[in-house]
Amino acid sequence: MKGLVSIVTPVHAAALRYLPTAYESLAAQILPDGWDWEWLIQVDGGDGSEVPAGLRTDLRVKPGGSRTGGPGVARTMAWGRSSGTLVKVLDADDVLTPGALGRDIDVLEQHPDVGWTVSRVLDLMPDGTLRHYTLGDPDGGRMTRGALFDYWSTSHRPQVHPATLCVRADLLALAGGWMALPASEDTALLMALDVLSNGYFIEETGLHYRKHPEQTTAHASHTKGQEWEARMGAIRKHTEALRR
Repeated sequence: MKGLVSIVTPVHAAALRYLPTAYESLAAQILPDGWDWEWLIQVDGGDGSEVPAGLRTDLRVKPGGSRTGGPGVARTMAWGRSSGTLVKVLDADDVLTPGALGRDIDVLEQHPDVGWTVSRVLDLMPDGTLRHYTLGDPDGGRMTRGALFDYWSTSHRPQVHPATLCVRADLLALAGGWMALPASEDTALLMALDVLSNGYFIEETGLHYRKHPEQTTAHASHTKGQEWEARMGAIRKHTEALRR
């Protein structure tokens, strides 16, 4: 086998019902010759047995669990069980578009100076319609190291969607995995990767990002208040230290 990409998925009880749809989108991916995937599902506050039995018949699906620690801890624990040279994030309630994984792999194979990829996103609304998520998508292609952090520093919002991230495993290790934050841990990692390495924005839509009331980003503390201020402060301190 030429390469293995590890799909990392944290899940809590309310999102378990979405896993079969996420699996369908993953199983339908066509990868470059010699590549395969493994799916590390980490149940936050469980032992992995909560993952639907039908998914566990696929030997590429590797359920696990750990004490309740939030999404950042669950992601890092899943990554700790992984074996791939590339790591792709996929939230339990989201859906990969056809070809998304292959495009990530192709870019990272063709551009050795690029450490990570992200792609265009459509929000999947409760009524099934799709809406373009954008803060002003960058041009497709290479993203110069530090540019995303400069954007985030003035807006406190990432210009691209961290839920589409695919990263080289050794670069992820250098960044230290995901920060132990109650939310925004994916943004924190993206900012760290941005100041450590060039990235690449894939113009084709790579993800349908499900919008629903139970998601972490729907919480009242996600965009304001003391928790938000502390999260932003932690992200800034970590990223600035790495940049120096």
